[in-house]
Amino acid sequence: MDTGNLLAVSRSESRRLSSSAFPPNGCTFFHRPSGRLCDGRLIIDFLAEGLGVPFLPPYYGCRNGSLEQLEHGVNFAVAGAFAQNSSFLAERGITSTTNISLGVQVNSFKHFLPSLCSSSSDCKEFLRTSLIVMGVVGGNDYTHAIQEGINIEEIREFVPLVVESITSSINELIEFGAVTFLVPGQFPMGCSPSLLTQFQGSDKDNYDPSTGCLTWPNQFPKQHSELLRKELEKLRARHPDANIVYVDYYDLAMRFKETLKACCGTGGLYNFNPSMRCGYPPLEQCCNNPSSYVSWDGIHYTEAMYKLLADVVFEELMNTIPSLNNLCPASNPK
Repeated sequence: MDTGNLLAVSRSESRRLSSSAFPPNGCTFFHRPSGRLCDGRLIIDFLAEGLGVPFLPPYYGCRNGSLEQLEHGVNFAVAGAFAQNSSFLAERGITSTTNISLGVQVNSFKHFLPSLCSSSSDCKEFLRTSLIVMGVVGGNDYTHAIQEGINIEEIREFVPLVVESITSSINELIEFGAVTFLVPGQFPMGCSPSLLTQFQGSDKDNYDPSTGCLTWPNQFPKQHSELLRKELEKLRARHPDANIVYVDYYDLAMRFKETLKACCGTGGLYNFNPSMRCGYPPLEQCCNNPSSYVSWDGIHYTEAMYKLLADVVFEELMNTIPSLNNLCPASNPK
């Protein structure tokens, strides 16, 4: 989850600034735009609070700054990034909004690591006491393919490729010395106001009557989660000393059956218009009571929703890896 990298990249490339640079993003907690596509904190922020460390700064936003900014952790996530590289996407007719794929992020991490440790043994010790959050990865690969009309069968073929990108990245980091990972699954994209708006229709068979979500886009996060679980089991068998915690974001998110409308949006049944995005005029004011919504801007969740998810994730981490308590002065995310 991006804490400001897309904003930094858009600034460095002198292109249109990410909407995260503008209000009402940040209105609930930071009371100003913070580089997050949310009204407040993200899951990664709540985990940092729970572990007693500062919010993670964006790597691409402060890589030339003081190391003191980065010594407690750093965020490499870029909003809109894909698991697959841009050439893979271009071959399949999918427009990439950024060239920073998962592979680029991992390489950035490897490039950054020696600045925090003086030798390979020091780096291994540093990584041994670190928690690496690997994801969410792959949602953009599936969502953009859906939005651009790629055949459903072809999108299904993306799933093992995305999962392989994730597991190979984890394996690469284990080889560097990392031992503790949080690996989340996918969110239910069929409940996203953006897709609900794009594919709004009269065929009731396309909708889950209990949630109002589109059923066919949700097959991809389900397939992703099932395969990712299996591949993580193989990784655990190959690396018995590694702690790899999987958290099913799909099942967690589906517990909360609230309005499918976007909080910061306008128009239509789901309060979402792709040509009038949150943060750009005229959507510059914080909507009433964001905590009563699941979706912030039609694509990303509200702070309230992230808090509910983070509470469960933090408990799962503590139950699975009790040694994390040694790093954690707080018993739960705030």
